[in-house]
Amino acid sequence: MVIRELHKTHPIVKGQAGTQEGGCSAALNKLASQHPCFALGKPNNKGRIHLPVSPGCNIACRFCERSINAYEQRPGVTAEVIRPDEVVELVGEAVALAPELTVVGIAGPGDTLATPYAIETFRLVKEQFPQLLRCMSTNGLLLEDRIEELVEVGVDTLTVTVNEVDPTRLVQINDYVVYEGRQYRGIEAAELLISKQLAGIRAAAARGLMIKVNTVLVPGINDRRIGVIAQTVKAAGAGLYNLIPLIPNAQMSRLAAPTCAQIDAARSDAEAHIAVFRHCQHCRADAIGVPGGKDYGDQIWRRRVSQANTFSHG
Repeated sequence: MVIRELHKTHPIVKGQAGTQEGGCSAALNKLASQHPCFALGKPNNKGRIHLPVSPGCNIACRFCERSINAYEQRPGVTAEVIRPDEVVELVGEAVALAPELTVVGIAGPGDTLATPYAIETFRLVKEQFPQLLRCMSTNGLLLEDRIEELVEVGVDTLTVTVNEVDPTRLVQINDYVVYEGRQYRGIEAAELLISKQLAGIRAAAARGLMIKVNTVLVPGINDRRIGVIAQTVKAAGAGLYNLIPLIPNAQMSRLAAPTCAQIDAARSDAEAHIAVFRHCQHCRADAIGVPGGKDYGDQIWRRRVSQANTFSHG
C-alpha cells in the first residue's frame, strides 16, 4: 500500500507545528486525509467500518465491560459478533450505502489477536476490497508474535492500547494477562504486557506500519504520567497518540471520568513528544460511517437481525 511505502522512505521526524518535539512523517500527513482515526487538526470526512469478528481477549482491564447490545456508544460493544465468511457481503453492502468509507477496521469487541478471526478477515478484505485501508486495534500482547501475518494480509495501520509503562501503576489498571496458556498476575503480568507492547510497536514500525497508541486516561493513576508514556511509545516507533477518557465501568465504575481540564493537560503533556489525535468518538466495535457524523450501523445491523429472524417455509 502507498501508506506503508511512504512510511519506509519518510521516517517519523521532529518539528511538527504546534508541538515542541513531536512530529509526523509524510506518510502520516497523507494518512490524515484518508483515515478518520488518524486525522490531524480538524476531522476529515472519511468513514470506516468496524467488523466485530474478535470476541475473546487475553488481558483483563479493570475498566473493560464487553457487551452485545444496540444502544451503548463505547468500545467493546457490538450488536452481534460476526464470522469472517460474512464479511465480504457486509463490507460490500456498507460501501454501496456509504461511498465515503475508506477504511476497514477491526476493533473487537475483544482483542483482535486473541483469536484467529481478524487475520482471516483481513485476508478476505485484501482480496475483495484492495482499495480500502486495513486497520487493526490491539492490546499489543501478541503483536510481535504475529507481525509477519499482519504484514502478509496487508494491514496498513495499527492502534495499540498502552495504558502505562510503569508496572507498579499498570497493576492498578489490569487484573491479569494470559500468554501462551499461562495466566500472569500482579507485577509479573504488568512487566510482561509492557515488554510485549513495546516490542510489538518496534516490530510493526520496522515493517512500515503506521502506529497510533491509545491510552485510557484514568485520573489518579496515569493522568500525570502521559508525557512519559507518550515519550516511550514514540521512541518505540509510534507516530500518533490518542487519549481516551475513562468511561467508569466494571471494577472502575466508582471512579470519576477525567474532566476537560485533565484531558487538555494530558494532551499538552503528550504533544511535547508526539503528534496527538483529538477527535476520538468512543466508537463501538461495529461502527459504520464517518465518526461524529452519520452512522449506518443501526441501519445495517437492524437489517441483519431482521433477516436472521425471518422464517420461510421455502
